[in-house]
Amino acid sequence: MQFTYQFLLQVSISIIALGLPHLSLSQTASQETNHLQKTNDKTVRFASFNISFYRSEAGQLKRELSDGNSKNPKKIAEIIQRIRPDVILLNEFDYDAAGKGIDGFQTNYLAVSQNGNPPIDYRYTFSDAVNTGVDSKLDLDGDGSKGTANDAFGFGKFPGQYGMVVLSKFEIAKPEIKTFRNFLWKDMPSRLVPRNKDKQPFYPSSVMEQFRLSSKSHWDIPIRVAGKTIHFLVAHPTPPVFDGAEDRNGCRNHDEIRFFADYIAEGKSDYIYDDSGRKGGLSNTDLFVIAGDMNADENDGDSTENAARLLTNHPRINHTNPPKSFGGKYYSLKQGGVNLNQKGNSELDTSDFGDTNVGNLRLDYCLPSVNLNVKSSGVFWPKPAINGANLIDATDHRLVWIDIQLD
Repeated sequence: MQFTYQFLLQVSISIIALGLPHLSLSQTASQETNHLQKTNDKTVRFASFNISFYRSEAGQLKRELSDGNSKNPKKIAEIIQRIRPDVILLNEFDYDAAGKGIDGFQTNYLAVSQNGNPPIDYRYTFSDAVNTGVDSKLDLDGDGSKGTANDAFGFGKFPGQYGMVVLSKFEIAKPEIKTFRNFLWKDMPSRLVPRNKDKQPFYPSSVMEQFRLSSKSHWDIPIRVAGKTIHFLVAHPTPPVFDGAEDRNGCRNHDEIRFFADYIAEGKSDYIYDDSGRKGGLSNTDLFVIAGDMNADENDGDSTENAARLLTNHPRINHTNPPKSFGGKYYSLKQGGVNLNQKGNSELDTSDFGDTNVGNLRLDYCLPSVNLNVKSSGVFWPKPAINGANLIDATDHRLVWIDIQLD
């Protein structure tokens, strides 16, 4: 890569202005790109990525992915080819029961070199039905009518919109997978209760008897890695906004996050049952990685009761070496607005929203259990002029990854 003297000078001035250590441009670029490389062959890389593969009509995504000519899927594929996760959760991937969308993305995008990056193949995949777009036949938003996207068990225009996909190079123990799509919110002890101004419950008991907790689903996917099982616990809780003073979405987001916080805590998971009726959660010796767009920042944003801290402060989760990026801090300072008043470390940010009221937040997570050794981690968010910076506009989220030492 060639740079002019003037550009080098501009970068040096920018670094000083930002209060960062004075590094040469080559040093900065090297640090920003080389940290993406896997530590060694004895690590396994887990990742979470909200790729914004949702479309306005059922079947639209699988048709789009049936050839390799769509602009944003090419960029998403290139990011994945650059980071090369061994196991990855893809949020907001419209579900189709036949898996045509997954096949199209793998065949026409991931298996095709994007801008000279080596193709990547995932032998094992998992996807399943989610609650988004599934008509509850109830008035869930309290507007006096039924049958709208807001009245689905999870907001959506059609069943499967904003779905989830897991891709893995390691074997998925499919008979041992647990899904929790049908778990009822009322069955969570001490759940948060959305309340009207008169302090009465927003949802009548007739609604709560049928209300599912997961806005998409919660999955426990056992991955066979080097003779061990690592439980890949994935979800995509509802955004804690788009509601009223009753805070129905904030309460639900909190309890969707709490579900996995209880699931990994032996003694707190007895109430949990999966879609096959199996009860309980993980033991204190089980290995796991929690991944997903949790729609909650531990310090900033609109989440209820700092819901993300149920995970980021959890005693069963390894909090060392959290994923960071160079771009997170850069864009927080450059874009300004509400970003300048946020409390959290902007290096941890994983999303980029409007800077007048939301800003950049840490919403996407890859959280390992305390009995897993994290060798390295990162967020794919390069600064301008760094190779790959042209890819980030494909989605408003950033890929988050961790490298786990196998032995």
